[in-house]
Amino acid sequence: MQKFPMTAEGLSRLEEELKHLKSVERPAVIRAIAEARSHGDLSENAEYHAARERQSFIEGRVGELETIVSAAEVIDITRLSGTNVMFGAKVTLVDVDTDEEKTYQLVGTHESDIKIGRLSISSPLAKALLGKKKGDSVEVPAPGGAKTYEITGVAFA
Repeated sequence: MQKFPMTAEGLSRLEEELKHLKSVERPAVIRAIAEARSHGDLSENAEYHAARERQSFIEGRVGELETIVSAAEVIDITRLSGTNVMFGAKVTLVDVDTDEEKTYQLVGTHESDIKIGRLSISSPLAKALLGKKKGDSVEVPAPGGAKTYEITGVAFA
């Protein structure tokens, strides 16, 4: 069975989503289907079809989350240290062209969320950063041409 490396925080978020889907979303969609059925002819009942589509999405996501959670390999990032970029590290980068600074934490694929600075370990940027340290530069292919970043900080917390 494939293992999915992730942080304890990431696993907790996925478990919360799974719990919410099972205890809130699933019962709500079952009620919506029952309500739509009570309106008669199902062949032209948009509410019924929308509820069934939502149910299909929920059940698919529940199955996906159950697989991920059961195969999660939690990496205790509080025990990590060092100067090199690795899983769990918070890396501060400066875009060499724009001087824009960003900080990302390298996390498992299933817990990544770039909007909150959680970068998937399998992304091109993370792959370029792995093993590097403060002061190193990395070049990453991007749709508009290669981007160069300088690592200005590596922290574990």
